[in-house]
Amino acid sequence: MNAIERGREGELATVGDPALQFNLAFDGLYRLSYRVAFRVLGDRGDAEDVAQEALARALVRWGSLKGRPEAWVTRVSVNLAIDRYRRRRRSSPSLHGPVGVVDPHLAERVDLAEALRRLPRRQRQVVVLRYLADWSEADVAAEIGCSIGAVKSHGSRGLSALRRRLGEPEQPEGDVRAS
Repeated sequence: MNAIERGREGELATVGDPALQFNLAFDGLYRLSYRVAFRVLGDRGDAEDVAQEALARALVRWGSLKGRPEAWVTRVSVNLAIDRYRRRRRSSPSLHGPVGVVDPHLAERVDLAEALRRLPRRQRQVVVLRYLADWSEADVAAEIGCSIGAVKSHGSRGLSALRRRLGEPEQPEGDVRAS
């Protein structure tokens, strides 16, 4: 027998009710999606649009998102943010001009989006979940189905590759979170 919970509007619904599950998860998923999109794009309006689109897509697929939809929403948010950045860059010639006028970090965001896109799949998954979505190593390991040691290894390799591509000096081995 399913447990009974009171939804936001005060109606009673079963925990097994997909609409209630989505409503209960919405706020946390939206914050996660917004945070990830903002870190890639650096624009609040664009990050809100990405978060709304990611959650709309999650609602459509909610029945197939088993257990932890956070990884799926994070992945979709990063992909949407990178796509939005590419479209914005192609359609707006002013972004090819003096970068510091609009956003002092725009050039770094551009480079980050491109460098993330070039990482191998596992490294990109770990870097995005661990460092953009702020997940613990254990949560990332459980989500992608590998050991914590593999998460550490993929994270270290991914961060090293990002540093090389972005022209930043390598960090000491034990200091991967300092970047």
